[in-house]
Amino acid sequence: MKVSEVLCMNGGFGDNSYASNSLLQRKVISMTKAITEEAVTGVYSNIYPKTVCIADLGCSSGPNALFVMTEVMRTVDKIRKRLNHQSSPEFQIYLNDLPGNDFNSIFQSLPRVQEEIKEEMGSEFGPCFFNGVPGSFYGRLFPTRSLHFVHSSYSLMWLSQVSNVVEMNKENIYMASTSPPSVIQAYYEQFQKDFSTFLKCRSEELVSGGRMVLTILGRKNDDPTSKECCYIWDLLAMALKQMVSEVSNIQSIINLYFNCTRDP
Repeated sequence: MKVSEVLCMNGGFGDNSYASNSLLQRKVISMTKAITEEAVTGVYSNIYPKTVCIADLGCSSGPNALFVMTEVMRTVDKIRKRLNHQSSPEFQIYLNDLPGNDFNSIFQSLPRVQEEIKEEMGSEFGPCFFNGVPGSFYGRLFPTRSLHFVHSSYSLMWLSQVSNVVEMNKENIYMASTSPPSVIQAYYEQFQKDFSTFLKCRSEELVSGGRMVLTILGRKNDDPTSKECCYIWDLLAMALKQMVSEVSNIQSIINLYFNCTRDP
């Protein structure tokens, strides 16, 4: 089964949802705000598009999905006023994630967000058109030369598929200290392939002079299995193995019970 068919963050707004457990991701988006503003300023100041087309790739659900887009629109409006442009551009917003993403929660929040933007920006602020774009960003998503700005945060470390040597990575769910070198190399090659495909697709979709801001989780340590980035997966693997062990023990007890109570 393909990763794109099963991978998604928990939807809704409950205690276990992505919306309620994504403060770290929001903090990272805030940390890169200055970089995003610089990129958007460069696009708008050089092109002056009548319609600004923006895409957030790997938007997920919850407040973060609209946080970036509203910040970009604020930046454009601030530049417009500074340049004394009387008319505001229109905004074409594309929210992309895999088909299993909870797009409904995003769209339910849209009316409130749009009202807040209009109230903040004033009557001169241009209309905004939001679109959900289900699909993998490791392929073409938009028409040729149609986007002015592309944003993606904490998404590109998700690969398009599981490594083809996963059967050699016994008792692990990612790169670990016990993973053979061939597994480490396979993950490296898969990332190279995926990232190259991503850049090629976006190069065809961006207008001349368009910009991208991509935030990817990384590490300072040269060791790809260091606790700096992979420790959480080691802990998850330990928990899964413990669960399997407990289930096996319970099954053994059940079998023993039925064997003991079976009629002679």
